[in-house]
Amino acid sequence: MSPLRQRMLEDMQLRGLSARTQDSYLGAVRQLAQHYGKPPDQLTEEELRQYFLYLRNHKRVSRSTTTIALCAFKFLSEQTLKRPWPMLDFIRPPHETKLPIVLSVDEVRQVLSAIRLPHYRVCLSLIYACGLRLTEGVQLQVTQIDSARRQLHIQGAKGNKDRYVPLPQRALLLLRAHWVTHRQPCLLVSGH
Repeated sequence: MSPLRQRMLEDMQLRGLSARTQDSYLGAVRQLAQHYGKPPDQLTEEELRQYFLYLRNHKRVSRSTTTIALCAFKFLSEQTLKRPWPMLDFIRPPHETKLPIVLSVDEVRQVLSAIRLPHYRVCLSLIYACGLRLTEGVQLQVTQIDSARRQLHIQGAKGNKDRYVPLPQRALLLLRAHWVTHRQPCLLVSGH
């Protein structure tokens, strides 16, 4: 690991960025360095400008990919290198206004009924019923279920924030039926 990469990693850890964000930022900076074949601290402002034009016009990457690359290099330059780049302030791509694809109740039932392994079906049913993120549902622990209050205590979710999520009665009944055969003391849905 290069000293610059190590320093950036340590700076991200000191700032409390999540492990996923750290990996994304390091990957984006690595791609930038590979694109030019030289360390990112030796890039010029024009090379950086051309790289973001390349991402937009040639590779046609999504807004989120461009934003990750922008935030990664902005973090590297401002926090690690202590070198402000005013040009980075106008690169941010415009917001996309796409409507989400929402499945009907029948389509959701059809998808869930196609899942053969019961623990996966329970996990995805719970994710759907409670509006959880995928990692929240997969990492849900038995101790996070408050059946008396009919809620889930989601801990350390996105942004390392805790929150409470309502637990519908049907989802609670599904969890109780799953518990009869499951009985794993920690994780609710463990991969068998």
